[in-house]
This record gives sequence, C-alpha cells and structure tokens, in this order.
Amino acid sequence: MKLKQLKFAFVALAATTFFVSCSNDKDNDTPAPEVKKEIGLSTSATLGSYLSDKNGKSLYFFATDAKGQASCTGGCEAVWPPFYVENFTADKLAAGLTFSDFATITTPSGKKQLTYKGWPLYYYAPSVNGTNTPETAGQTTGDGVGGVWFIAKPDYSIMIVRSQLVGHDTKNYKSDYTVGDGLTTYFTDAKGLTLYTFKNDNFKKNNFTKSDFSNNAVWPIYETDKIVVPSILDKSKFSVITVFGKSQLVYNGWPLYYFGQDASVRGANKGISFPSPGIWPVPVKDSPLAI
Repeated sequence: MKLKQLKFAFVALAATTFFVSCSNDKDNDTPAPEVKKEIGLSTSATLGSYLSDKNGKSLYFFATDAKGQASCTGGCEAVWPPFYVENFTADKLAAGLTFSDFATITTPSGKKQLTYKGWPLYYYAPSVNGTNTPETAGQTTGDGVGGVWFIAKPDYSIMIVRSQLVGHDTKNYKSDYTVGDGLTTYFTDAKGLTLYTFKNDNFKKNNFTKSDFSNNAVWPIYETDKIVVPSILDKSKFSVITVFGKSQLVYNGWPLYYFGQDASVRGANKGISFPSPGIWPVPVKDSPLAI
C-alpha cells in the first residue's frame, strides 16, 4: 500500500475512534433519575411552606400531643395515620430541613412514628363513603380540623396545645384556675414550650422585666420578631414590642413569657399557680384584650 493511502487509512481510523469515544462519553453523561426526598417542603398560597412526604402528601401536628407523645389512638389512628420513614437519615431530607429536628417514637399501638421539633407527624385520611381515604398530593384539608389539627410548618412561632394544667404545687387546675381536672387549649412556642402572660402588664407594656434583665431567668421574655401562627388564630392580634432592646412577642396586647421553673421541659406548665393561681395565666385564643 502506498504511503499516501496508509496516511488516509490512519486518519479515517482515528476519526472513527474519536466519534465512537465521544458518543460513548455522551451516553455516559446521561443524568441519573432524580431520587425523591422522603420529607420535603410544599407551598400553599394560604398556609405558606409546610412539610410533606416524597409524594407531596401533607403532614400534620396534633395539639393533644402536648408532651411529645402520640395521643391519637384507636379509631383516631385510622383517620390520622402516623408517618414514619424506615432507616431515616439526613440525605432523605430536602433542602430547608434540619435532620436534628427529627426523631422517632413508638405509638401506644406499637408503631414507629417520626416527630418534628417534638411533634409527632401524621397523615390525614378522612372517611369518604365509609372508607378512610388518604389525602392526595397538595391537599391540606386536615388543617384546623377540630381546632386541634394543624399543618406541619417549619416556621411556626406559636403553636397550640390541649393539655392538663399542673401547677408548681403539683395540683391539677382547670381553665378558670380552680383546682380540678380538665384540658385547657393554650399557646406554646414552636417546640411546645408553654407561654404565659402577666396579669399586671398593660397593653403592649411589659411591667415585669428589669432593664438589666436580672429577673429574666424567672420569667424569660419570649424573644422573637416572627409571627407565624396556626390558621385558626387571628394573626393581626399578634405584634412585637421592644423591651430594653429585645423583641418580645405579644398577643392581644399581652406580652408573652416562659417560666424558668418549667426548665424548658415540653408540656410543663408549672407557672399557672405561681405565686398563686391566675397571676401568670397561659395565653388562649379568647384571652381578653389587655388594657
């Protein structure tokens, strides 16, 4: 074969090899199918951002889970099935969520259930023609049911619990602060820590906290400037005041506090009897306007 022909054959072979190589590279660059995260954030025009599963189904909180326990049992569990992710790890979360905010508990029926910021998570499956039918992706019809079921939002600054009041004197109290048994529906922070008002405060005026905050450990102010509340509450009744340079959340004119002796224990509400019943009541939806 002549030298010229050999050169031509070599160039042709090289070109063919380059083409095949490029084609293979292109094939190898095909993106892998996107893996859905087990828990993500969905958005509603009315509710804002909320937690949903990998299929876009809404997740909910239950106000009666005041201490972080799963209190939806028996027939309730058929309507509000517990949500759980097997072998749950950080890589199963979508952006905007923090793994340390989640934990696993066991329900009274022996099922595993995931919690978020201490709140057990549920689906909603209302009865349709006698059959419990889970919501479809994007539905949020469970929000506000009975005044005790709420869409699971990542950014609440106020939550609602329904629980027995137990004073620092270990006595049970009713909603009118007389001794007795009975559930009270009141406000907490996002993690279920009890909030209080002070009967000697005035409209948007904190009369307790000292300028040097030397008594803040006794009744710490609820320090936040965020107002993100359950849909059954009137957001316009919340506001923020400045207390010696710090922001304090207010409801219906009443500045909101924690109680130091609750020791940041979820469900504790010892402050309702300190120093005597009714001096530091818990805030409730129908709290009268401060004057």
